[in-house]
Amino acid sequence: MSKISIVVPVYYNADTLELLYGDMKEKILGKLGEYEIVFVDDGSADDSWQIMQKLREKDPNIKLLKLSRNFGEHAALLAGLSACSGDCAVTKQADLQEDSGIILEMYESWKRGNKVVLAVRKERKENPIKVFFANLYYSLIRKIVNKNMPAGGCDCYLVDRKVIEVLERLDEKNSSLTLQVLWAGFRTDMIYFVRQDREIGKSRWTLSKKVKLVMDSVMSFSYFPLRFMSGLGIFFNILAAILFVDVIIEKFTRGTPIEGWASLMCVILFACGIIMLMLGILGEYIWRTLDAARTRPPYIVDEVLDARQKENSDEA
Repeated sequence: MSKISIVVPVYYNADTLELLYGDMKEKILGKLGEYEIVFVDDGSADDSWQIMQKLREKDPNIKLLKLSRNFGEHAALLAGLSACSGDCAVTKQADLQEDSGIILEMYESWKRGNKVVLAVRKERKENPIKVFFANLYYSLIRKIVNKNMPAGGCDCYLVDRKVIEVLERLDEKNSSLTLQVLWAGFRTDMIYFVRQDREIGKSRWTLSKKVKLVMDSVMSFSYFPLRFMSGLGIFFNILAAILFVDVIIEKFTRGTPIEGWASLMCVILFACGIIMLMLGILGEYIWRTLDAARTRPPYIVDEVLDARQKENSDEA
């Protein structure tokens, strides 16, 4: 019989963990057969770890990982996938915005031979501004990174054991795990659901994290920033040549004096701004190369609690 692992990254989710487990127990756990839930505490400073331990006492199929500090959702998911023992694994957010029932549909799709199953948002009942920028991000990704990214985006996906092994070999930092899954290129299916608004707790998905996600997604999977710099440089070189020829023609045909200190300074300042922007993009690539060359692990596990440890402690 096949086994499914449910990987849940946890970051300040003390107020939703018990509700999440209750929802999964009511809707899916009794229908999955052999299962495993892997909670990964990504450096939460609230009572998340204590609540996770209480849930583990209720269900021996729960495994807990505690990271030494906050490494980010990408690292927490990778840690959970690396530690899980299922023939396939599905990622699940702890904020109660995704219906747990979609896991059953994804599991059935995997049984039909799909190595990757994406839970795609067909509708988002959230703040319109938030939805707009989310759709803008996924549109950007489809155009310049990966055309296979679903229009509604996806945070929840099921991956086969073969895909997990590929993700472990990649061992990338400053990247997007979702795009890595799409990049792997295995047979993929999509399940659609309606994403609900968050009613309990406060989102820790800050603006700085969103900006980093955009940069990680683009710079890790696309040459676009470098090609953009080259294209911009060529454009301004051509523009400068045209303006130079126009000024010379004006001088000799109409006698127009070559003056304009203010306009010249504007051009210089604008050009300097473009140069600094390009240097900043190059600096991002150089820093990412340095970060990869240091070969530091993407995460550090501080503590692991699983069913086998519990059995050993009971025997002792």
